[in-house]
Amino acid sequence: MTNWTETPRLRLRPFTPGDAADLAALHGDPEVMRFIDDGRPVPREVVENSTLPGFLAEYRERSHEHGCFVAEETGTGRFLGWFSARPAVSAGLDGGIELGYRLRPAVWGRGFATEGLRAVVDRVFTGPGVERVVATTMTVNTRSRRVLEKAGLRHVRTFFLEWPEYLEGAEHGDVEYALSREEWGV
Repeated sequence: MTNWTETPRLRLRPFTPGDAADLAALHGDPEVMRFIDDGRPVPREVVENSTLPGFLAEYRERSHEHGCFVAEETGTGRFLGWFSARPAVSAGLDGGIELGYRLRPAVWGRGFATEGLRAVVDRVFTGPGVERVVATTMTVNTRSRRVLEKAGLRHVRTFFLEWPEYLEGAEHGDVEYALSREEWGV
């Protein structure tokens, strides 16, 4: 299987059907999902029947250039989570590539998120045609905000979305961060 990109500690590669159990455990973790979607863990059957097949379909549609990629520890092959780079179409974003990530809580605070996100930004900007990357998170998600800043993105705006169900902290809004190709230095 071809790696999408690699760092000294991380290997990012396309998902396969064999990653279902690891992905289900990640999306089923309440800590991971606290600031995402409705703030609730995702049931295993949803991950297996919708989330993972959606990731696999993205590869077919975009030739593995963009999508969601497994993050493995290079030395052990241990599943750490995922990083994504997809066309920015959500939450009123104005073009570019939207970045995302989810990592197992056991590896939080060890620099994997920043390392992986910087590698994704570099991979995206070394390819043709992308002039801007963006990312969003809840205003109260200070850990993710710090990762975005350490990866080189800057705060662009705070905005407010209508949520079908209340999610703690939603009253503070969401934030958009961005970085241009020029700012990255490519």
